[in-house]
Amino acid sequence: MSSTPGTRAIYPSLQGKRVLVTGGASGIGAGLVEAFVLQGARVLFCDIADAAAQAVIARLSPGAAYAPLYRRCDLTDVEAVRALVTEAETALGGLDVLVNNAGNDDRHKLEDVTPAYWDDRMAVNLRHLFFAAQAAVPAMRRAGGGVILNFGSISWHLGLPDMPLYQTAKAAIEGMTRALARDLGRDGIRVVAIVPGNVQTPRQEKWYTAEGEAGIVAAQCLDGRIQPADVAALVLFLASDDARMCTGHGYFVDVGWR
Repeated sequence: MSSTPGTRAIYPSLQGKRVLVTGGASGIGAGLVEAFVLQGARVLFCDIADAAAQAVIARLSPGAAYAPLYRRCDLTDVEAVRALVTEAETALGGLDVLVNNAGNDDRHKLEDVTPAYWDDRMAVNLRHLFFAAQAAVPAMRRAGGGVILNFGSISWHLGLPDMPLYQTAKAAIEGMTRALARDLGRDGIRVVAIVPGNVQTPRQEKWYTAEGEAGIVAAQCLDGRIQPADVAALVLFLASDDARMCTGHGYFVDVGWR
């Protein structure tokens, strides 16, 4: 994430919070883990990239109030998702914040989609968010409230090419966020969506040429590329008590790329 302590906001309400982040070994997810650790939160993250996850732990643990914890989890396995949430509550001593970050934006053509591929993409990009939230609700009720942050995408707002299933899933996430916010609000549980633009990560850079990246910047309202730290800054605010009246909506960090 490359943030420097003292240059970004500190949220006292996040100190000691129990946070579960999915897909935390690389890219945006690694930036989220770092951001919460720097706030003094207790963080457990999951992924399937073990080596990358261990590198995150090695980098963030020295000097941390609470070293981050890692659990391997295949999020397409609903029972594994439920077990992950239970383990997170036990390991962290409760659960206050769930960050449903994990997803996969592999490109695909409409004519190549099969029923099996449809099911796989929905499992990778949509289904686990619902079942992680479902599993987290009892823990959050026991904690007296909580925050669920679901990662959407700018892609479907723009109608980008070659990812119809990814955009279908991401649009559904924003609808699911609205529904869960209504159903869970009286339990003191806030549910919001994060809608990133094109974030400069190694994975995203493989999809774009230098000319393509220049085209993205030209379509934005501001110069520059979004970094994981920029997304994390929004996530921290929405997870904190400062955002106590924010729920049921999507919050964009896209440099005006719409």
